[in-house]
Amino acid sequence: MLNLERLRILHAIATYGSVSAAADVLHVTTSAVSQQMGKLERETGQQMLAKNGRGVRLTDAGRLLAGHAERILSLVELAHSDLEAHRGAAVGEIVLGAFPTAARGLLPKALATLRRDHPQLRPRMQEMEPAESVARVVRGDMDLAVVLDWYNRPLSLPPGLAKAPLLDDIADVAMSSDHPLARRAQIELEDFANDDWVSWPDGEFCHDWLMFTLRGKGIEPRLSHSAEEHHTQLALVAAGLGVAVAPRLGRGPVPDGVSVVPVRHTMHRHVYAVWREDADRRPAIRAAVEALQSSARAALTTTTT
Repeated sequence: MLNLERLRILHAIATYGSVSAAADVLHVTTSAVSQQMGKLERETGQQMLAKNGRGVRLTDAGRLLAGHAERILSLVELAHSDLEAHRGAAVGEIVLGAFPTAARGLLPKALATLRRDHPQLRPRMQEMEPAESVARVVRGDMDLAVVLDWYNRPLSLPPGLAKAPLLDDIADVAMSSDHPLARRAQIELEDFANDDWVSWPDGEFCHDWLMFTLRGKGIEPRLSHSAEEHHTQLALVAAGLGVAVAPRLGRGPVPDGVSVVPVRHTMHRHVYAVWREDADRRPAIRAAVEALQSSARAALTTTTT
C-alpha cells in the first residue's frame, strides 16, 4: 500500500526540482526525504530517483507516480472537505497566512470574529510575504492566505487556487514634514524624480513593483534604505532619509515629522484571500473568508475617512 506522506514527498520533489528544495518546503531534513524515498522505492519495487550531476532527477517511474500523487493528494483534501461539509460546522484547526500590513490591519478582527462565532474552530495565523504563503497553500501546509497585488502589477497565482476579493488598499507617499511637497493636497510620483526612496528589501514583490512603477514613469529609482516593516520605513522618512510609499491598511498614526500626501492618479493594492479549490467546500474556509470580508469592510471605512 502506498504511503501518503511518501507520495507527498515525491510530489514536492517533482514540483520543486530537488531533494533539498523539497526538504525546505516540507520543513524536514534532506536525510529524512532521502530515507522516505528509499522506503517508497522498496514499497513499489521501482527506482524513483536517479543521479543527475550533483542532484537527482525523477525516473520514468518517478514521473508516473508523481502524476498520480498529485491527483491522490488532491482527492484526499477533497475527502476531508466533503466530510467537514457533511458535518456542517466549522471545526478543527485552520492555518491562515497574511502579509504584514494585513496581519496588523485585518487579521485581529477576523480572528476575534471566528473565535466568537465558531468556538470549535482553532484559527492560527502566520505572518509572511505573499509568495511564501501562496506556496504553502499550494503544498497544503496552510489553509488560506491573504495576499496582494498592485493595480499595475498582478501577482501570478498557480492553478488550482480559488480567490475572494477583500478590499482595494490606497497607497499615499510619505515624506518628512519639511519636504517642499509636504503641504500639497495631492502629488504625482514624477514630483519625486530627484528624491531618495525608502523601499522594501530587494526581491520582495512590493520592491519589484516600486522599481517597475517608477521606471514606467521615466524615473530611475534612487534607493537610500530598505526595511520590511512600514513603521520602520516611516521612521526613516521622519529622519529625512527619503520618501516612501505608505499603504493605508494597518498604517495607524504616522510618526511625528512625517507628512502623508495622496497621489493624484491613485495607487492601490488589491487584497484578497486564496485557498485550494479542492478545499472549497470546507465550512472552516467559508467561515474564514466571511470573517476576513467583514474585517475588510470595517478597515475600508477606517482608511477612507
